[in-house]
Amino acid sequence: MAKEPKRPEIPDDLLRLQRAANAAHREAVQRDYSPEGWRPWLDAADKVQRAVTEHATEVGVSRYELEMAVKKAAREAGEAEG
Repeated sequence: MAKEPKRPEIPDDLLRLQRAANAAHREAVQRDYSPEGWRPWLDAADKVQRAVTEHATEVGVSRYELEMAVKKAAREAGEAEG
């Protein structure tokens, strides 16, 4: 039986940032597109990207794997609340 690869450790602040970006995205797509309407989502997504890159560099893990783990954990946390 194959083991699932171990996820990188996910700090709470990364999870909070990703959940905020997910919420901003849901709000943005409910409206007609406008640069002003989508700016909160784009800004939130940029914060997540910078934080993931910084954390991955600090702890020496794959930036890609960390980002995917953060996104998955944020989705799972959202499902648990919903």
